[in-house]
Amino acid sequence: MASIAPNASDFDADTEAHTVSGPRRIWTLSEGRAMFELGAFYAMRPLLGTLPHGDGHSVMCLPGFMASNSSTIPMRGLLTQLGYDVHGWDSGRNVRINGELIARLESQLLRLYKSSGRKVSLIGWSLGGVIARELAKFQPDKVRLVISLGSPITNDRRISNAAALFELLNGKEPEVMQDGRFQALDEAPPVPTTSVYTKTDGIVHWRGSIQAKSKTPSENIRVHASHCGLGVNPSVMVALADRLAQDEGSWKPFKAKPGQGWMFPKS
Repeated sequence: MASIAPNASDFDADTEAHTVSGPRRIWTLSEGRAMFELGAFYAMRPLLGTLPHGDGHSVMCLPGFMASNSSTIPMRGLLTQLGYDVHGWDSGRNVRINGELIARLESQLLRLYKSSGRKVSLIGWSLGGVIARELAKFQPDKVRLVISLGSPITNDRRISNAAALFELLNGKEPEVMQDGRFQALDEAPPVPTTSVYTKTDGIVHWRGSIQAKSKTPSENIRVHASHCGLGVNPSVMVALADRLAQDEGSWKPFKAKPGQGWMFPKS
């Protein structure tokens, strides 16, 4: 079972990693750079269309906290062009995490699985990635792989600058936790799992997006990006295309191709 974990030096070299807190203010204030990442996405759109194509299996894209399907339109458009059966989620804006939401998502996952007869890949941005990982824990036999983008995969909410707003809308113990779910967010689901993170994330401290070593195939991929730009950043699209194009059952850790190394700094 393969796993890519961060080197110890990745923590030691950054003094902010020694305390549990949200990202540095400078990164939060510079989240507006996501607009440049969106511009880069469309500028490179013709080139991104030449990335590895897939086998047509279904892909579900889950938006981040307070976001809706509109935030994943660019990503879904590209993945559709690359040959996947791509879907947003059937759940409006990502605000409240409760039993009704999880039941609706499980129902959508089951429909896609039954209609195609094949496992479904899940991509979740920020809070959407947390939900995607937990959904894979509930229905592992229907999930092909999970990719989270800047997701707070830890039980300590202090690593996110959105923690106060999340608790205001969901309570300190959301309904799903009262039901005994979402109790071990740091544990990888029993399917191949990729966590994409950036050390200049202005919403979720990068350390909170690191997947620790797991018994199941898992990895961390570092990119140059903002939190709000992860869903459109060209480097992330390169990683997504590579991960999704793998044959089912033949997962291998990500390795940047020649000429792509500058997009993926070492972890």
